[in-house]
Amino acid sequence: MKEHFSNYYKGKKVFVTGHTGFKGAWFITWLNQSGADVKGFALAPEDENGLFNIIKDKFSFKHVIGDIRDKASLEKEILNFQPDLIFHLAAQALVRKSYQIPSETFEVNAVGTANVLEAVNKLEKKCTVVVITTDKVYENIEADYLYNEEDRLGGYDPYSASKAATEIVVNSFRNSFFNIKEYSKHQKAIISARAGNVIGGGDWSKDRIIPDIVRALQTSEKIFVRNPHAVRPWQHVLEPLGGYLLVGMLADNDAVAYSGAYNFGPLANDHVPVKELVETAIKCWGSGDWIDGYDATQPHEAGLLKLSIEKAIKVLGWQPKLNSKQAIEWTIDWYKQSPQVVYDFTLQQINNYQQ
Repeated sequence: MKEHFSNYYKGKKVFVTGHTGFKGAWFITWLNQSGADVKGFALAPEDENGLFNIIKDKFSFKHVIGDIRDKASLEKEILNFQPDLIFHLAAQALVRKSYQIPSETFEVNAVGTANVLEAVNKLEKKCTVVVITTDKVYENIEADYLYNEEDRLGGYDPYSASKAATEIVVNSFRNSFFNIKEYSKHQKAIISARAGNVIGGGDWSKDRIIPDIVRALQTSEKIFVRNPHAVRPWQHVLEPLGGYLLVGMLADNDAVAYSGAYNFGPLANDHVPVKELVETAIKCWGSGDWIDGYDATQPHEAGLLKLSIEKAIKVLGWQPKLNSKQAIEWTIDWYKQSPQVVYDFTLQQINNYQQ
């Protein structure tokens, strides 16, 4: 693997949107361990027990509460900071919530991304931007097929469609303002990263499978599983984050070679159904049971989704270090820790992953 990125970020000015979220909190913790100068821009954290509230006072970083839909405020913070790299994680990231707030989901995900990239266009310095989207950007034909970066974009639900729209926004800015043929003039590398279904400690979001599992296990209730037979590209949160750091470094050094879109997910033979995830989690916890809560009248969610990571393997030299079973075990182990040690355990998992 070309994964010698830890030293690369030492002293780099890194702007992170969505740093108060589940993935964002893990990401800025890892960046801090790497010696980066971090500035986060995000809404206030939604979950009192989430990872951000655990780590926020453990190390120094610049912390701005803001909404990426507020173009003036976002632009001001980016231009004042003069970042070397930007990782855009801020999003409305829940499928079921997108049915409740469809227009807001499009506004946050597509227009919010346009706001970030418009601010980047005003930066008069070199900057590498990694926009985080999702595995759900592809037009899902519900077949046993590994979607690759050249496949057609689409989306049944508002969340998936909004993220496909985000990819179109990214591609438009990449062509119109940051064309790679004119990199020597603008010096902006733009990457989109499409991650699979991410699991890990510190996530308490509503309508996500791991938080639902843990809440039930902690209260000795049966786990209500909406779609036990749905197959997803599960991966531990450190897998895609490592991919973001790697592609950020590579594109920062060679924009022509590494700009573009990349999938980050499990190996081809390691996509497992929700039922298997739940049963592995119960085994790791040491007790528990689940019930099939499938309801044909509930909002549509994809039944089968698999990613091809061949491009990331061949071009970036990236591949997952943990299989799906290990990803679930690492996740449940995190939730089994006491509040007093959970920050140290987070650092331990980052260090173990890097080993």
